[in-house]
Amino acid sequence: MTTFDADPVDALTDQDSWNLLGSVALGRLATSVADRPEIFPVNFAVQQHTILLRTAEGTKLLHAMLNEYVAFEADGYNVEEGWSVIVKGRAYVLGASELVEAERGQVLPWTTTVKDRFIRIVPIEISGRRFRFGGESE
Repeated sequence: MTTFDADPVDALTDQDSWNLLGSVALGRLATSVADRPEIFPVNFAVQQHTILLRTAEGTKLLHAMLNEYVAFEADGYNVEEGWSVIVKGRAYVLGASELVEAERGQVLPWTTTVKDRFIRIVPIEISGRRFRFGGESE
């Protein structure tokens, strides 16, 4: 059982945030095109303090190409606590010279559709919070 101080919410260090991101495989990519927000559930991997996504031709790829500034969020929980990490950064579609490194990230498609394009999010800012579960404080 983890011991916590009195505050039910803690800010995470950058390294703790990256460690937690590396422990899960599902997150959300948030973009905005033509003043309209979009959120996409995506599987991902952390690779050298960047977020690596694998996708097919389509909306996610188009949004990453049209709007390089994106947000990415992932979270997790257990019986004692939850956490959330948000990465704000620049997204770009990987070129042919970067595909070998991207394949090492092991972002495998969850469906049988062909997903041969990669998007990398290079962080500008990362922030994370840990939340301890329990009743309302008095």
